[in-house]
Amino acid sequence: MPRILTYNVHRCLGTDGRLAPTRIADVIAAYEPDVVALQELDVGRSRTGGIDQAHAIAQALGMHVHFHASLKVLEEEYGNAILTHRPSQLVKAQTLPGWARKPALEPRGALWASVQIGGREVQVINTHLGLRRHERLAQVDALLGPHWLGHKACREPTILVGDLNATPRSRAYLHLASHLWDAQARLARPKATFPSRLPLLRIDHVFVSRSIRVLRVETVRTPLARVASDHLPLLVEFQIAQGQASRHSLAHARE
Repeated sequence: MPRILTYNVHRCLGTDGRLAPTRIADVIAAYEPDVVALQELDVGRSRTGGIDQAHAIAQALGMHVHFHASLKVLEEEYGNAILTHRPSQLVKAQTLPGWARKPALEPRGALWASVQIGGREVQVINTHLGLRRHERLAQVDALLGPHWLGHKACREPTILVGDLNATPRSRAYLHLASHLWDAQARLARPKATFPSRLPLLRIDHVFVSRSIRVLRVETVRTPLARVASDHLPLLVEFQIAQGQASRHSLAHARE
């Protein structure tokens, strides 16, 4: 069954202070995901040795990469990526709105790729939302709007993943959960991902449309994962439903 993994890699800087993209790749490779969504990647930044972390990790995994820089300073970039060994196409990559009253907040973005899985096109959106409540709400509104999840090309099956900086009691989370299923919603004990050494908060999420059946959810808690980043990866194994349910539009996913 296909697997998707979301992982905030903290610019590949581990909790031990060591900078190691190869260590991030090793954490991911052990679980053999079909699609990987990464947040907080440095590309060509002096603080991390000028490495293109997105391509370095993709190359180590034997995957193709789609990268979007939510922040650019001259030749230096910082952002998110979707990696996969499946046939895929980048559909959209763009910044998300911030909070008008705080224009100096860190820019946030998202990218959307169409990935061929099991003879179907799965629409995958990866994002990293802001730290402030007001900016997260604006960003969720944008993602649910006509340019992203509400776009006519964003047909089921659809998966939205990323570091949302939003706990399950937050308004941003609840707004998303009214349109898509949280992959962990039916678990007796949902799995936290942050901080990696002692995970207490559930801020990394996988949301799916109705035509996707979640088979297994796991946080990667290996010794290597606990030190490679300040977040743990979240892995979801799923199955794409056939027939009537798969033809419903995203707008009716939670009817």
